[in-house]
Amino acid sequence: MTAHPATAPTADFLRARADLLGWFTSQAMPLWSTNGTDWAQGGFAEKLDPQGEPVDEPRRTRVVARQVYVFSVARKLGWTGDAPRWVDHGLDFLLTRQQQADGTFASSVTTGGAVVNARFDLYEQAFALFAMATAYRQDPSRRAHLRGVSARLLAALRTGWAHPAIGFEESAPPSVPLRSNPHMHLFEAALQWAEAEDDATHSAPWRALADELATLALRHLIDASSGLVTELFAANWEPMPGTDGTLAEPGHQYEWGWLLTRWASQHPNPQHPDAVAARAAARRMVRLAEAHGLDPTRGIAINELNTDLSIRDAHAKLWPQTERIKAWVAMAQLAQSEGDRPAMAQALQAATAAVEGLRAYLHHPVPGGWQEVWRADGSWQPEPVRASSLYHIVCALETLADAGDFA
Repeated sequence: MTAHPATAPTADFLRARADLLGWFTSQAMPLWSTNGTDWAQGGFAEKLDPQGEPVDEPRRTRVVARQVYVFSVARKLGWTGDAPRWVDHGLDFLLTRQQQADGTFASSVTTGGAVVNARFDLYEQAFALFAMATAYRQDPSRRAHLRGVSARLLAALRTGWAHPAIGFEESAPPSVPLRSNPHMHLFEAALQWAEAEDDATHSAPWRALADELATLALRHLIDASSGLVTELFAANWEPMPGTDGTLAEPGHQYEWGWLLTRWASQHPNPQHPDAVAARAAARRMVRLAEAHGLDPTRGIAINELNTDLSIRDAHAKLWPQTERIKAWVAMAQLAQSEGDRPAMAQALQAATAAVEGLRAYLHHPVPGGWQEVWRADGSWQPEPVRASSLYHIVCALETLADAGDFA
């Protein structure tokens, strides 16, 4: 590929990326590696209060798993701390206190490890798999064990919760609504494992799972009239009746767009009809979210739309801003691979705007903290800082770091 001098959109993008990475290493990691980590009882704090002190709440599998991911990639993003120590700390809590006898993971436990909520939740299982895949890539000494635990969990999902048509049930016996969100994160975990395994035999079950979930999205989760992924479904994968079935989140359009683009890039035949359809669906979702899911005054992604593209919830959580970053980086990479430099420049401009939107949330009295919700009236919603949001920020940072310089 011919190298080109850095254009203004590229230079702005590189500056915004460097600034966000600087905040992560100089402010976020010093806070979350200390106040956010419970060395006495294990695991990580769910939240930090307005003074930056840990809030004593039950520990969800998703949060411990997300923090394992954060520390697994922290060194790659420039943090100079002893990241493997935090990864081991998180995995030990996850595997000794949150895993249950059947191979699945409890939804939440006390700080001491007693089960608070043993109910099966596909969302929690997805993040356990995601964390183990990321740690697997970083620590060769744990590989055999993490591969075995993850294979056992996948087998348990297939045996106990497989939907008769496609995807997975929410409970046993089955109940509704079925949700697209946990399937999205299971898709993410499957892609993470498929990329982590370096031989076809071990990657095959994860590629099969990713293919199944891509098919679920393309054939069932996307509303045909609008092109938006919706959230809640009946037992036959038709949208739930009434307004439940018309809920669409801009953040999830960006996130599904990023994942479908990632899946298509791994497809053995880039021109396979499914890969072509995935890229087209991803482009459409990202463009719809940008056109209809942004607050034009603040330039940030809002919480909820309806499938008629009207606004349902104009408040703006932090996490959709991170998904907007990932989606537009993916669109820039796609345009670059196709030799479309004008489209690449436009995508980089959008990615840079998304980084600036996220940075507005990072002004907090405690360095390394953030605001969680920017209300429609322009005020910040007072609440503790959620550890779960760090995963979203770091996933955006990893996507930015992996993107290269768009030369």
